[in-house]
Amino acid sequence: MTTPSTGLFANGFEHLRVISSCPICNARYHTAELRILEERNDAQLVFLRCRRCQSSVLAVVLSNQLGVSSVGLVTDLSGDDVLKFRRHPVVSGDDVLSVHEALQQIDFLQRMVEGPR
Repeated sequence: MTTPSTGLFANGFEHLRVISSCPICNARYHTAELRILEERNDAQLVFLRCRRCQSSVLAVVLSNQLGVSSVGLVTDLSGDDVLKFRRHPVVSGDDVLSVHEALQQIDFLQRMVEGPR
């Protein structure tokens, strides 16, 4: 489902030239593949899925007096996943270390099956 175009993407999606083709297969994106997930001032969070290879790109498109720029990344998330996880707390380095330490425990699997005590 495509979000109605506003802001930078009004008037025929002319600003999409900055993210106009798939980074995986080089196929050109069509405006129907674009979904604006969020907008703030002169920035949009944009989700694109390639019709040819089904890869997805999440990009931030910014517009200011100097022009339009974008930063994107290839992802395996869907647009709905992005919105779902966008509000979750960030995983810290300490969180990762805690999980690593828990995995090192001999009884880790047993504790996982039994649940909290």
